[in-house]
Amino acid sequence: MRLTKRSNLAVRLLMFCGTNPDRLVTKHEAALACNSSVNHMAQVINRLGQLGYLTTVRGRRGGVRLALDMSDIRVGQIFRALEGEVADEDCFADNDNTCPLTNLCILRGALRKAVESFYSQLDEVTLDTLVCGNTALFELFNPAALQGCQHS
Repeated sequence: MRLTKRSNLAVRLLMFCGTNPDRLVTKHEAALACNSSVNHMAQVINRLGQLGYLTTVRGRRGGVRLALDMSDIRVGQIFRALEGEVADEDCFADNDNTCPLTNLCILRGALRKAVESFYSQLDEVTLDTLVCGNTALFELFNPAALQGCQHS
């Protein structure tokens, strides 16, 4: 299974916001911290806002922050929302499917189970698991807030 750059960037952005819980972060600083273009970051911010993971504030003093508690943000849910329920395999494509075995293939069911198992494992990983207690992450993203995270 292959994850898109967008999903990877979304988790990086959420981790950046998690290390900066007491303020709005701008898309420019998030892009710089997450090694992304501002345009790509804006797209990810927009989607995470639509999904309810981020609160966005427009304007000159605007920015984004987490809309949920870090313990309520599960990596599997994020990947499902951004990647869809299935891998980018030909047999999963309903419209562009070129495989003649689609309606009789047993492998299709096995692949669906494997993808769900993948997501289920990631459902056990919350944002606070990734952020809290991760000293190196705070040193990279926000050294001043190193003491501010309480892991639950």
